Amino acid sequence: MSGVDEAVPTEDGARLWATRAGAGTPVVCCHGGPGLWDALGDVAGLLADLATVHRWDQRGCGRSQRCGPYSVARSVADLDAVRRHFGLHRMALLGHSYGAGLALQYALAHPEHVSKLVYVSGNGIDSRDTWRSAYRRNLRANLGTHLARWETLGRRRRTEAEEREWCVLQFSADYSDRERALEQAEAAATPWFGVNHECNATINAEVDRTSGTPELRAACERLHVPVLIVHGAEDIRPDWALDSLEQALPRVSRTVLNGAGHLPWVEEPNGFRSAVGDFLAGLSA
Repeated sequence: MSGVDEAVPTEDGARLWATRAGAGTPVVCCHGGPGLWDALGDVAGLLADLATVHRWDQRGCGRSQRCGPYSVARSVADLDAVRRHFGLHRMALLGHSYGAGLALQYALAHPEHVSKLVYVSGNGIDSRDTWRSAYRRNLRANLGTHLARWETLGRRRRTEAEEREWCVLQFSADYSDRERALEQAEAAATPWFGVNHECNATINAEVDRTSGTPELRAACERLHVPVLIVHGAEDIRPDWALDSLEQALPRVSRTVLNGAGHLPWVEEPNGFRSAVGDFLAGLSA
């Protein structure tokens, strides 16, 4: 679902792309990556009659200005710039994958501005080493006959066309319906804005250093914002990685959607809309 494109200024002079659509409770989305772009238009469409959905491209990504610096703290500050630009005092946050972690970090830093948090297909707060090997096994298994091509492309310097092909193959592993996976991955990569690999490497290294720390768990234990964890049962990232986050949060509910992978709103749109809509309306904890 599309709205009017807007340019959000940050205090250090960067310009971020953003848009909003719908009517009702303000919800601000945080897309996955890091280094990718907003692909949550379908989420906005599902929630259009329930919420005003604000979407944005993170710094250096998609339609936003391609400039650093890249860090979680910088991304949190940029998200706050989006909040101020749209005149929101409090907002619900909906983050997907890496964006779920970013939304959580924002809630930890600015709980006064967050009414609720929808944590979609994130990876919890334990060290990523606890689940990464399982994820890699599942990724390779889902790639199936495309594994050799994906590995070949991954080992060499790629043209832009090859970069898109490599990403589409990797994206395809994220869907439960293997017969439609490539088609759905093509849709996710259209329009194509390219991957910011510098952003990806820099922020992922920071997340690796900070995940699994006692400080992060303690901060989650102090967070009294209501949180809904949503996860597809067939996501190649193991759902048990979310147990530590669920155990740490004092106000949390959790929904697992059968028949869905990493993008549950694509494969189980009715279940996703029902779970998220009820949560935003206050019909679940």
